Amino acid sequence: MDVFNKCYGYTQAEKLKKVGLYPYFTEIEKVEDNFVWVNSKKILMVGSNNYLGLFDDPKIKESAIAAVKQYGTSTCGSRFLNGTYSLHVELENKLAQFMGKEKALTFSTGMQTNLGAISALAGRDDVIILDRMVHASIMDAARLSYAHIAKFKHNDMKDLEEKLVHQPEDKGKLIIVDGVFSMEGDLSNLPKIVKLAKKYNARLMVDDAHGVGVMGEKGRGTSEHFGLIDEVDLVMTTFSKSFASLGGFVAGDSKVIHYIKHHARAMMFSASITPAALGAAHKALEIIQSEPWRRKRLWAITRIVNKELSAMGYHTGNTKTPIIPVFIHDIEKTFMLWKFLRDFGIFTNPVIAPAVPPEDSLIRTSFTATHTDNDLDFILEGFKQGGKLLGLI
Repeated sequence: MDVFNKCYGYTQAEKLKKVGLYPYFTEIEKVEDNFVWVNSKKILMVGSNNYLGLFDDPKIKESAIAAVKQYGTSTCGSRFLNGTYSLHVELENKLAQFMGKEKALTFSTGMQTNLGAISALAGRDDVIILDRMVHASIMDAARLSYAHIAKFKHNDMKDLEEKLVHQPEDKGKLIIVDGVFSMEGDLSNLPKIVKLAKKYNARLMVDDAHGVGVMGEKGRGTSEHFGLIDEVDLVMTTFSKSFASLGGFVAGDSKVIHYIKHHARAMMFSASITPAALGAAHKALEIIQSEPWRRKRLWAITRIVNKELSAMGYHTGNTKTPIIPVFIHDIEKTFMLWKFLRDFGIFTNPVIAPAVPPEDSLIRTSFTATHTDNDLDFILEGFKQGGKLLGLI
């Protein structure tokens, strides 16, 4: 048996390409404000996680360039050996203070943050209890840890308690949830999860990649939104959303972060986050704190779009965030609406299984604080025309 046979037999992507419905690995040629150029055509971006509108901000670019001028383009090494620059430490101190935690630790990507932190903390004698809809990086990290894994139904607190009840007393227990679920935009029931974690002597980690910068009065995420900053043990987030950069960090008790720092293989055996990314994240953190108008505008946009899409007859689920899913419930029509919108001049993301259950195929839209009223009118008109053409509304 040839291990490559599965590769030679894979034809799904080519079939989609032949009918013009292949949506992945789109080559973006240029970026300007909220627009991108694809095949020389200007398209309005409604598919990125640029929630605060910072990825093309001049201040962010200048900060990244300044960091490169001082530190070079790469560390050429891991944090453990030669790759810890003063800029790493400065940013971690500021992040910890911002998040209301004792310490923070940066990683080169959000994926590595989860892989490193979770696999360092949990082992064969522990159990990880997951919401079934958590990000793939959490699933992979749990498998890498060799801990026992228990999954509870999405946001089902009765099922979570059922899973906790059946865990042995001598097992270390770590509950891990997304603060904001990235495909459907709904929130974890953190108030109830915190109570259950205390009741059953479990620790709680929240992946708030889509919450920090967006949720809470000061943008500190889902924990702040629910008034539970001191009750959540660990929070991780990425720099590739509101921070308009690349990387991630985990924040929590100083001794826990110290342990992760010395046991996270994803950090110890990988080159550290680059100076440019650090410089961008530094400035983004400053803007998150000093420009609250971005969050206010983002939430105003979210309310308008959700209301208008629902009025057209679309189903947007239980979203409570600037991630607004448009449920189609049919894979073929999901791709057809995506294609219509792309041709119309709107960049969205079609989402099918395994990212969501097979029956929940959807068009994922995510909005930006710098989208104008004219942008919103254009987006809504595209959904209106496309929905009518395909018999969706």
